[in-house]
Amino acid sequence: MRVDAHQHFWSLARGDYGWLTEELAPIYRDFTPKDLAPLLDAHNIDKTVVVQAAPSIEETEYMLGIADATDFVGTIVGWVNFEDKQHIRHLERFAAHKKFAGVRPMVQDIPDPEWMHNRDVAWAYDAIQDLDLTIDALGFPTHAAPFLRLFEKYPDMRVVVDHCLKPQIRDNAFDEWSVSIARIANETGAYCKLSGIVTESDAGWTPETIKPYAQHVINCFGPDRVMWGSDWPVVNLASDYDTWSQIAQSFVPDSSDQEKIFGQTAARFYKIED
Repeated sequence: MRVDAHQHFWSLARGDYGWLTEELAPIYRDFTPKDLAPLLDAHNIDKTVVVQAAPSIEETEYMLGIADATDFVGTIVGWVNFEDKQHIRHLERFAAHKKFAGVRPMVQDIPDPEWMHNRDVAWAYDAIQDLDLTIDALGFPTHAAPFLRLFEKYPDMRVVVDHCLKPQIRDNAFDEWSVSIARIANETGAYCKLSGIVTESDAGWTPETIKPYAQHVINCFGPDRVMWGSDWPVVNLASDYDTWSQIAQSFVPDSSDQEKIFGQTAARFYKIED
């Protein structure tokens, strides 16, 4: 099974994508399964993980509706309000759906890097574990230390770090990021997505620009804890599905490692069925 472990769908008319504005012209339109299907066919992708793009219960329900109607959607990662304990009812309701994997709080958009340690959000981590769900950790290098403490506090929680923790490649900020991501890899059981790094580069990026970052993640986490994701259609801001897929595969020359990073690891982590 080959898996794209991170992609999105959206319909602008739904109106809850606050970050998605006209300034992001390449992706400021609807993106549907019909748009993605030819790309999956071209790259022999069997299943995908659809990840939330709006902080709303309604968007999670929208994604589950797509999952019900779309064979190639293996699972979805939704959203609940961690600051409202009553949202456990939504989490329990979603968990009953066979294609619901877990949640992603939009930590990168929250001003306080320590928000994830607020006492009033702790219920969510307990519920995620009790319901055997996953959590996608979306943040920047500034979130590395808080994430590390969180993952250490909840060692049984199934966690994957999105987009290699968004290293600021455009600023050549390798050194501090590399130490932080290595600590997460070495001191916790978290997984990591090889995704989203082309959009953290400047306009003149090349495969050589991003290779040190990708290789560092693969070396630190190992192929059993790294999963490739296209981040489509966001990838279109800096590249495209075909280019990113080909470049990422070039970073993983070993065929057995490719099988893991481009399918097996995500299928195991998210419990995706054939």
